[in-house]
Parts: sequence; structure tokens; C-alpha cells
Amino acid sequence: MPNQQRQPAVYTYEYPRPSVTVDMVLFAYLENQLSVLLIQRGGEPFKGQWALPGGFVNMDESLDEAARRELQEETGAGNVYLEQLYTFGAPDRDPRGRVITVTYFALLSADEALRMTIHGGDDAHDARWWNMYDLPELAFDHGRILDYALQRLRWKLEWTALGFLLLPQEFTLSELQSVYETVLNEPLDKRNFRRKILSTGVLEETGNRREGDHRPAKLYRFSAKAVELEQARRRFP
Repeated sequence: MPNQQRQPAVYTYEYPRPSVTVDMVLFAYLENQLSVLLIQRGGEPFKGQWALPGGFVNMDESLDEAARRELQEETGAGNVYLEQLYTFGAPDRDPRGRVITVTYFALLSADEALRMTIHGGDDAHDARWWNMYDLPELAFDHGRILDYALQRLRWKLEWTALGFLLLPQEFTLSELQSVYETVLNEPLDKRNFRRKILSTGVLEETGNRREGDHRPAKLYRFSAKAVELEQARRRFP
């Protein structure tokens, strides 16, 4: 009986295959505003509208690789620590077909954001920072994605040292409170805020002071232990 050469197994399925994209949410604290990086779409669908930077995942790259590539291509922003935030997959979220998007999240200090040279590239007509509380009409479901990202940021800011990512290395308690009030979008009682934040043990005095119109203000920083703990765990589990 002649030897029969076994054919390699080919696994094919009749089921439709959804496409996968990545979208990036970059927040920064700029000019006393919580700002988010958006791109203006250069092509259809939603040509001319603003959206989160992102795009389709290539067959030969990982999700993380796709996120870094799209961010660099569309905005010029590189060397940004990105962490997966959430996956959005409503059947009608993209008029081009069945598209599932994996969103990524990053927090940048004003210094980091200002060092970047932001510009539109690839299929993005323009790219710039927008005030989170004064956004243009957004493409796709990106308004919902930003609402979710903001809510997660608020939850984390209230009980972790995540704020160190939005602030310079040294800051006053007034500057820290301003960040909290901006992110939470509500005023906070000065005395209660200071008592609560100092009781958490995440801050330490630097020994320096900032001169101003009134009494020099003490400068603080997040403790090395608090920052190390925040960096060691997933920031947005």
C-alpha cells in the first residue's frame, strides 16, 4: 500500500471575522486644564471630525506594537508609557463593519506633554490637545471611550498616588488640589483636602519653598515608596 503523504492541517472557519483596532487616550494637565490629545481625521468615515489617535492592527504585530505605531504615525508622540484600559465592541460602533477596539491609556505631566512635538501625520489631518471639558463633536464612539477613561481616572486618583504622573517633581499643596479639582470637576474644601491627602502618607516635604505674593509655600513630592508601588502595579486594572 503506497505511503500516503499527510497533508498539513488547515484550520479555516466559516464564521465572519471582526477587525481589531487600537485607540489611545492621552491625558495631560496643561495650563490648569485636563487635556486630551485628539487627531482630526483626514479620511472617511467622519472625515474632518476629531477622534482619538488609533487605527487598525496589522496581522504581523501585537496590540502594544500597533498602539505605539499608530500614536507615532498620527501625532508624532513617541516614548509614551501606554497601558491597556478597556475593550469596546458594540456591533454598530464603526460604520465600516464589525470592529472591536482595544483602548490604551497614558497620563503625562505638563513637562512631558510640552516636550512633545505634536503634529498630524499618516491619515490624520491635524493633532492637538483639547480641554477635556470643552471637546468638539467626536467620531465613532470616542465620546463614550473618553467618558469611561475619565471615570477610571477619577476613581484611581481618589485612592492611589497616580497623581504623580500629572505633576512636576515638586509642587505645592495648592497645585495638587488644583489637579484634583480639575480631574474631579468640582471644588474641594481646602482644609479637608489637605488633612485627607497628608494622612495617606503618599507625600513628603522636600525642604524647599516657593516664593509668592504671600508666605512662601512648602513644596512636596510623592514619596518614593508610593511612586514605586504605583509603578509596580497595573495603573488601570
